[in-house]
Amino acid sequence: MDPLDIARWQFGITTVYHFLMVPLTIGLGLTIAIMQTRWLRTGDERWLRMTKFWGKLYLINFIVGVATGLVQEFQFGMAWSEYSRFVGDVFGAPLALEGLLAFFVESTFLGIWIFGWGRIRKGLHLTALWCAVVGSWVSAYFIIVANSWMQHPVGVELGDDGRPVMTDIWAVLSNSTAISAFAHAVMGALVVAGMFLLGISWYHLWRRRHDGIDTVDQAGRVIVGEAPDVPSRDKKDHGVWLTSLRLGAVVAIVGFAGTAISGHTQGQLMFEQQPMKMASAEAACHSGSSFSILSLGDPGSRDCNDVITLIEVPGLLGFLATDEWGAEMPGITELETRYQDQYGEAIPDEAIYGEHAGVDVQYVPPMWVTYWAFRLMIGLGGIVAAAAVIALWLTRRGTVPRSPWVMRLAIVGITAPFAANIAGWIFTEIGRQPFVVAPNPDHTGVDGVFMFTQAAMSPGVTAGELLFSTISLSAVYGVLGVVEIILLVKYVRGGVAAAMPEFSHEPPTSDQGDPDDRDDDRRDDVLAFAY
Repeated sequence: MDPLDIARWQFGITTVYHFLMVPLTIGLGLTIAIMQTRWLRTGDERWLRMTKFWGKLYLINFIVGVATGLVQEFQFGMAWSEYSRFVGDVFGAPLALEGLLAFFVESTFLGIWIFGWGRIRKGLHLTALWCAVVGSWVSAYFIIVANSWMQHPVGVELGDDGRPVMTDIWAVLSNSTAISAFAHAVMGALVVAGMFLLGISWYHLWRRRHDGIDTVDQAGRVIVGEAPDVPSRDKKDHGVWLTSLRLGAVVAIVGFAGTAISGHTQGQLMFEQQPMKMASAEAACHSGSSFSILSLGDPGSRDCNDVITLIEVPGLLGFLATDEWGAEMPGITELETRYQDQYGEAIPDEAIYGEHAGVDVQYVPPMWVTYWAFRLMIGLGGIVAAAAVIALWLTRRGTVPRSPWVMRLAIVGITAPFAANIAGWIFTEIGRQPFVVAPNPDHTGVDGVFMFTQAAMSPGVTAGELLFSTISLSAVYGVLGVVEIILLVKYVRGGVAAAMPEFSHEPPTSDQGDPDDRDDDRRDDVLAFAY
């Protein structure tokens, strides 16, 4: 077993798992802040119920996200110490800003929001939530700044010891790759949040019809009912789910439009900064301008002779890369020769590379991964947007179809934007190989600021140690995943009443004892919401 392969699998597993929580936190936080703002402005209880229900799910996801995120930075020291040593002067700055500034803002104000219900003024309480949401977005930006520097190093010069030294923090923070990637990630997070709202709301509207609470007239318009014996399942409950569903659909559509626009910008930057990644995404073995709709080949192969293009659109690739239809794009064969001339045909024969020293460099990423991950990301995004439009049409009369199969499809649809986000990140990281820090080919680049992945590992770490930690972390993450799913399913099925403990208590009356005791009850409700 190659320790390098195990270390990469470990980082991939833990990072992908953590990233399942990140887009939901970023996107759902914004929608909840909008809900609470609407409640404060209108006084409509429907928006309060929405805030508390979705807020409960948001907190569950946030807590598991924090737990899984702790491992990420430790891995840099445990398995990738040479990488940390090489990029520490640059990489450490945005990570420190994320941890000491953005995350503390996010977690502090989120704590105020959790425990502040009924304890601080409504305006201040809402402000705390907005601060937490902004903190999460700023936190995401700093993380993406660090990752984008690995994709496109700027703002540095090469030191005497061969390590990059940061000379311009603003160049690092305003890296064009970071700005584009941040916009793309945030828009993708909105798609995740939108489908999360849509799928769960569809289930509750379907359940109201299945239980006979809501019916429809001859024209198909909803007749809203209520179940007095069940907490919270009144007429306002219908408004909670219908509004959430339609809000989610709109958010998903806006998010998809944003990902399409930002993705187009990213593609153009990719053509300039990492042309091999762009070519491998298209399995474009030879120079040209055609966009591949379907290509087939031998899985795992990096040999262009194994690739057969079946369906393509002439000229489209040139437009995506340069806004000029039919513009010529360099293919893998041409780029491979160029990379070999610039960065060498073999891994340098130095001790830092261990057993990989002198081995031929594979400048072509695994095409089957980059090609299909790219298409999975785009395809699932388009399917989600189409589903959101259909959902708006089907709910125009105030409810959802009674078919259980459509309801199950809506629930399964929640996973589609998660898969699209993961596919996008896998494409981004796999497509950068064989570099852990990709060279900067434009005029802002500094000669020598790149690092082969083989040089990034910690020296002396054995395959057995890495395998043990990979299995252990995967097992712990698996347990955390089960816990999160159980909690989410529990509170989703419980509906609004599960997130608002006040529904389980009788309204206080004047003969129920001392007013201070009733205040204690309300404080207990706050803690019940939190826990």
